[in-house]
Amino acid sequence: MLKVEKLHAFYGKSHVLHGVSLEVGPGEIVALLGRNGSGRTTTAKAIMGMVDAQGSLLWKGQEILGKKTFQIAHLGLGYVPESRDIFPELTVEENLILGQKSTRQSGRWTLKDMYEMFPRLQERHNMLAGVMSGGEQQMLTLCRTLMGDPELIIIDEPTEGLAPKIVELVGQYLKILKSRGISVLLIEQKLTIAMDISDRCSVMGHGSIVFTGTPEELRRDSYIRKEWLEV
Repeated sequence: MLKVEKLHAFYGKSHVLHGVSLEVGPGEIVALLGRNGSGRTTTAKAIMGMVDAQGSLLWKGQEILGKKTFQIAHLGLGYVPESRDIFPELTVEENLILGQKSTRQSGRWTLKDMYEMFPRLQERHNMLAGVMSGGEQQMLTLCRTLMGDPELIIIDEPTEGLAPKIVELVGQYLKILKSRGISVLLIEQKLTIAMDISDRCSVMGHGSIVFTGTPEELRRDSYIRKEWLEV
């Protein structure tokens, strides 16, 4: 579905990604792991057309490198940034409605779906988004992206700063997405959640992919974990 080949990315004169290659198949959760500064977020932004990049980005066989971010989103890719980027002065429900690509066309997700998956959002649907907790804002950002009806969603550090119980819930919700046929590229530092829910893992270091395999293969590879993941 998504095939990244020999991707290079730049911030001005800084060469950040060095030939990154990875794939995400239909209905698959792929975890992109690595320490801070390894290039994971830059990879996400390059896929979404948010940084200068070279190489190849194939989405269902179509080259999307060079397209603008809104064009990539309309092709069926969604992005949940680590910064969450909610609209704090709008209500929860207004934030969700803004996520729709078109108010005239219904996708596979509705407000009702969001409220069933995240009952807390329904409880707070008239509340200003800016006064919600970090975990609630994370739920809102994910749901707003889903309202755009993506076929693949890139989620950057969804569990950052969240309590353990909320982290567990996020893992459950990502499994729900998979059950609904949504592919997920999960950028994560917490090995536990990534290893529990992903089909495959890629590990980044210094702007390159240094390991690709199943969670079980990563568990057995103590060198990769020690060299590129453990603090």
